[in-house]
Amino acid sequence: MNTDARTVAVYDAKAADYADRFAGEKPDRHLQSFIGALPKGGRVLDLGCGPANASAFMRDAGLLPDPVDASAGMVRLANERYEIGARLATFDDIGGVAGYDGVWANFSLLHAARGDLPRYIAAIHRALKPGGIFHIGMKTGTGEARDGIDRLYTYVGREELTGLLTDAGFTVTDTTEGTEVGLAGTNDPFIICRAHA
Repeated sequence: MNTDARTVAVYDAKAADYADRFAGEKPDRHLQSFIGALPKGGRVLDLGCGPANASAFMRDAGLLPDPVDASAGMVRLANERYEIGARLATFDDIGGVAGYDGVWANFSLLHAARGDLPRYIAAIHRALKPGGIFHIGMKTGTGEARDGIDRLYTYVGREELTGLLTDAGFTVTDTTEGTEVGLAGTNDPFIICRAHA
């Protein structure tokens, strides 16, 4: 298993803080657009679901989310708050063929080792139905490093990420770049891509 234990420990310890930091009354524009692009009743893998705020919005919109996270603290919190069937799983557990209409990986795969990204993205492509939608958010930059609260990140550039997606068989349809203040309190640059299987 290639999950970084120190990163998982941070999420276990700070699950409630994280949930409060990213709570919202309604989906943000990326999630709203993702939901709107999927068929009613569509199955969605919420990969690295955290407190499952996104899955709750998906369920409210008529989708069938499958929220998974490597942090037992996050899974417990998600199920306490939403009774949503969140389960413990890592990126290595991505499996199945053509089982999902969408995969939502919003700033979760940035904790995967760079060398593992190609196989994880390929596994996501296999898990999606033909034409299925993949949302991925990553922090931009180079190399790997820990943040101020000990989470390990793999930073990517725009060309690197779109290349990984294309190599796995995806067609990238939308790319957004910006900055956001995260749990560690730093204002970091990010990239979000929407792609179709």
